[in-house]
Amino acid sequence: MFQALFNSLSGLFSFSRSLNTVSDNISNMNTPGFRGSDTFFSNIDGNRGARISGEGMRTQAGDIRQTSNPTDLAVSGDGYFVLRDKEGNLYYTRAGQFRFNGDGILTDSVNEYQVMGIDAAGNLTPVDYTSYRMLPASATTAVKLTGNLAPGAANTVTNGITVYDANGTAHTLTVKFSSKTNSPPTFEAVVTDATGATLSTSIIAFNVDGTPQVGSTEIVLSPVYGGTTQTITLKLGTAGALDGLRSLMGVANTVTSKIEDGHPALGVTGMKFDDKGVLQLTYSGAEKRQGPQLALAIFPNEGELRLSGGRLISGATVTQREFGRAGEGRFGRIAGNSLEMSNVNLTQEFADMIIIQRGYQASSRVMTVSNEMLDQLYNSTRGG
Repeated sequence: MFQALFNSLSGLFSFSRSLNTVSDNISNMNTPGFRGSDTFFSNIDGNRGARISGEGMRTQAGDIRQTSNPTDLAVSGDGYFVLRDKEGNLYYTRAGQFRFNGDGILTDSVNEYQVMGIDAAGNLTPVDYTSYRMLPASATTAVKLTGNLAPGAANTVTNGITVYDANGTAHTLTVKFSSKTNSPPTFEAVVTDATGATLSTSIIAFNVDGTPQVGSTEIVLSPVYGGTTQTITLKLGTAGALDGLRSLMGVANTVTSKIEDGHPALGVTGMKFDDKGVLQLTYSGAEKRQGPQLALAIFPNEGELRLSGGRLISGATVTQREFGRAGEGRFGRIAGNSLEMSNVNLTQEFADMIIIQRGYQASSRVMTVSNEMLDQLYNSTRGG
């Protein structure tokens, strides 16, 4: 009889703890990356009631929702983001609520842990975009000219070709084409700088089909900017091809230019992570560069994973893991501007709550009956 009382008490304790787990799941159903837990019951040896033998984390993925933040990230498929605290301890999470801090390091927005990337050698390194904030100035080395120089036409002038020196300072070049002969078409090309000084004078010859002849595919300039000689090639096209300048009758007489490289120092105007976790940076002037790449971790036995703080998995509880890159092997891909939501299923939680409630009521009833029987025994003994 006393054992029944103790058994029912163990049931009350176990169901209360199980209800705590359910309530935690429900309260975090909108927490990004949260993993729901299940409570496991086991019997106490010798028919002495029940106890909680442990909890297990649900590893199935939650729904992915889009956001407006480019550093909100989700993993589509297998893999966890890798975080590192100030002491160097590693944590793993599916909650990609990240942001760049003032030092240019990608961090978890909740705990300020560093988000780890992976370098070419496979080593874990912080995702640091400090060196990418400004794109250093670079000198122009090539300008491509396209269009048509009609044989016998009036002078064709290409104005305002902007080139840059190694310090990012802009300079203007002007190219003047003067028709010399009609068959085959030849032109004199004179290149001058902003002061009117001549940098180059050359003869450009075309074949009868309008394509540039061999030796007439480029003009090499050597202007001096800031005391340094800079080599700039004006690309006129490929010999025998109509892929640049050409000389055709009956076609409008016009020439356009486009610099192929060189720019002033540029600031970042946009960023995003691609599906391989590589930071893609856009600079003013539409220049693009690639930054660091995110690291992912996978676990042969996800059943051993234990939550630390609801959304993080402590590395101290992990015995086996593998680091890698998104989109390679078993690793999933990265979804930018997205967050993975909780994997809590509210229907399942309500069903579990009903079972817990019934179990608690039954245990409470057993305790009440046991108490009544003890009272009856006591009264009977006293009455005797």
